[in-house]
Amino acid sequence: MRNPRENFILSGAVCIVFGAFFTVAEIYLLAGTIGISGVALFIIGMSIKSDLGLSKKEIREWLPSSEGMPDAGRVMYRVDTTIDKPITTSILCGACAHIEVVKGKRPQTYTCVSCERFLWLDEEE
Repeated sequence: MRNPRENFILSGAVCIVFGAFFTVAEIYLLAGTIGISGVALFIIGMSIKSDLGLSKKEIREWLPSSEGMPDAGRVMYRVDTTIDKPITTSILCGACAHIEVVKGKRPQTYTCVSCERFLWLDEEE
């Protein structure tokens, strides 16, 4: 089920598009009414607070699902770094699906502690 915010935004966009179509058809009274209503619905939708359904603790403790990545002829990995403090980085090894969380930003070099596969080396310019 969609939340009210999405419903208002979607309804506003549809009304704005229909208002534009009625303008092309030279039905200006109907176009103006529907178009202005669409703008109002869109503004109402954008002003409603977004509800993600997650608490701050759940957001802070989020980790990617531990699934292996397809073998694409090279080493695959996924790195996610938080932007809020405390900054943490989760690293998912695509070969063995091991997730490791390190404190701070993405390290310059990393080798998976589970399968001992070398994942990357950032060279300084």
